[in-house]
Amino acid sequence: MNIYLHQRGVVLTGKAWEIKAKLKELRHSYSTVESWLQSVEGTSSRPKRTASATARKNAGSSAKLRPIV
Repeated sequence: MNIYLHQRGVVLTGKAWEIKAKLKELRHSYSTVESWLQSVEGTSSRPKRTASATARKNAGSSAKLRPIV
């Protein structure tokens, strides 16, 4: 199971029973998901990464920007 924290929310990936078990575990410490996110938000040891809707142009690639489909 993986937990991805983003600026606009959180993504839990894994099997359904893993996610349910994790939420049950968190329920003992936090009353809402929002309170859990607020406590985790400031304690991230990894640098914040920002995602872009358009990929950066590689050297030697064409100048056309194509939409992501």
